[in-house]
Amino acid sequence: MPADLHQVSGAHPDLHVQGAPDGSPHHRELRITVKTILPPATGPTNIPTGTRRTARVALPARRPDTVAGVFRGPARISASNGLYQGDYVPDALSDKLTPYATRPLSIVAAIRWAVAGNPRVVSPLAEEALLVLAKRLEVAGDGPFRGAVSMVEFHVDGWGDAPGRTTESTAAVLYADADAAEVTA
Repeated sequence: MPADLHQVSGAHPDLHVQGAPDGSPHHRELRITVKTILPPATGPTNIPTGTRRTARVALPARRPDTVAGVFRGPARISASNGLYQGDYVPDALSDKLTPYATRPLSIVAAIRWAVAGNPRVVSPLAEEALLVLAKRLEVAGDGPFRGAVSMVEFHVDGWGDAPGRTTESTAAVLYADADAAEVTA
């Protein structure tokens, strides 16, 4: 056995070198025992030792599962970012970097964003909320919505795009509809 291997095996208690069973120097077996070294037991707030650190995790916002919850999300985003009078979002095709949560949205886009996280994604809950809202809005002197389901989006957008429509009035209507939907549910 080479001298340096004897030195290592003699110096380290977990390294064992054995010769062949017949004692010949040509057949040797090297066995290494590996031990797992764990840090000492510490509490979850033991920051000074450096063994544990508090990690903050940003969880995605919980998506609503009721019509009342759907109306509260767009009301909050309209109140914080403003109402966009137009097709869904400003600069929809040219601005791909700005998150929807920081942009002004139309009412239809805000409702779809609250449910699916994207104003262009159609979901059954968002469509149900749009239908409930359309049945409560008067547009250009016309009464509440009574038309075909495919026209719901145009009715709600028509109300939001009316000249003089403010963010405050939009948020107030959405909060009132959330309360009304909660009572009727």
